[in-house]
Amino acid sequence: MVKTGKQHIESLKDGRTIYIDGRKVADVTTDPAFAHAVATAGSFYDFQAAPENIEQMTFVSPKTGDRVSRAWQLPRNHRELVERRQALERWAALTCGMVGRSPDHVASTLAGFRMGLPAFRDNDPARAAAVESYFDYARDNDLYLSYVIINPQSDKAKSASGQPDPHLVASIVDEDAEGITIRGAKMLATSGIMANEILVSGFNALQAGDEAYAFTAVLPIGTRGLTLMSRRSYEQAATSAFDYPLSTRFDENDAVIYFDDVKIPWDHVFVNKDLKMAQAQWHETRAHVYQNYQCIIRLMVKLRFLLGLARKIAEINNIINYPQVRETLGLLAAKVNNIEALIIAMEAAGEHFNGYFVPNRTILCTAQVIAQTTYPEIAEAIRTLSGGGMIMVPSSYADFETPETRAIIEKTQRSVATDSEGRVKFMKLAWDAIGSEFGSRHLQYEMFYSGPTFVTRGNSFRFFDWDGVKGFVDDFMATYSLPEGASLRPAAE
Repeated sequence: MVKTGKQHIESLKDGRTIYIDGRKVADVTTDPAFAHAVATAGSFYDFQAAPENIEQMTFVSPKTGDRVSRAWQLPRNHRELVERRQALERWAALTCGMVGRSPDHVASTLAGFRMGLPAFRDNDPARAAAVESYFDYARDNDLYLSYVIINPQSDKAKSASGQPDPHLVASIVDEDAEGITIRGAKMLATSGIMANEILVSGFNALQAGDEAYAFTAVLPIGTRGLTLMSRRSYEQAATSAFDYPLSTRFDENDAVIYFDDVKIPWDHVFVNKDLKMAQAQWHETRAHVYQNYQCIIRLMVKLRFLLGLARKIAEINNIINYPQVRETLGLLAAKVNNIEALIIAMEAAGEHFNGYFVPNRTILCTAQVIAQTTYPEIAEAIRTLSGGGMIMVPSSYADFETPETRAIIEKTQRSVATDSEGRVKFMKLAWDAIGSEFGSRHLQYEMFYSGPTFVTRGNSFRFFDWDGVKGFVDDFMATYSLPEGASLRPAAE
């Protein structure tokens, strides 16, 4: 039986501890700060369970025989990799690419761990067994997971163990026969409020003395001692779907998680006080590749949406035939197509890894570097094409309900492409996408979710085939030399 949206939403009523605006949330599924986002989370499962979608969106679990999301699929060849991508692409389209931490993201991370199981096994067979068993459990229950892998910002010049408070960053404070106990904080739990479980880990390099911080584990969001501190809810602040069509539905939320001596059993612990494995889990497996491959797929869908906004602005403002506007749109279209082409390329140039077929890592790194500049460029172009159009709109939908203000709207909100209501409706959508608090958060997210530019560009440097290109140069240089006898000529006086 395929998991449904109703089942997922019911699973969130687990006594989880969430705070926002100084209050404790009683029920995340009905709270005005989160209810629409939770409904969106449910829509992912309803979509894949629909009879017309079930074949493309799901596959048969090799263990239970039930159908689960293709996000958990471990492709064995190029065809299966593409089929999985097409499913993820359709999920992203449900939210115009606006939900970055959809269920397929951390599922992709765990799939990368599972495909890299030998790296865990070579290091610690017990921890490898935990990875394998948990993956099967999460897949067969089609869990929605988020993760927290970033440390709270404090003194960035110091390591986790060098902070004034040794328990600022989540660390292991105890371990026994049953498992480990962790204390401290991690961020950012994007979509944590609507996830079933959370993966706790780290991505930054650690050093000697940081062993207590070198761990990876998973646990239910409703675990005693786990507290989510939510940022401001853009959904709650949105006045209506007409005024904020994206904020009202797709505010996936971000939160800091504090762990107050939280016990995690050994079968949920993948890395334990291991500096080497804390890094190897990302790069000696294909977790980093697989999770960021999902990110680029989602971003491709989101960029298509933004490109549509740019084109419609040009039509509504009747500037579509200006040569400079067509030039701008042509450049944007090329940049969006470039991302799609890189996805196709990383699939076509994919590699076999431990019996699985995974995207090409070098091309993925290229896509990440390009993506970090493409999103802000398109957002800025939309601002330029709009001019004052996005801000010179009525305060809310209520202005249409008053005869006096509606008459002014009909006189001042003009377009050759639509009526006054259509113009206002579109401009509010464009503003919500790039100008509202929701839109500003998305600009920040897309620029930094994969790390600062020095990290993505560093990975591009790290994984590029430098020996190949240097060899290309060396091979050519070997085809010529000094003219015969030149080395015997006396040096000029």
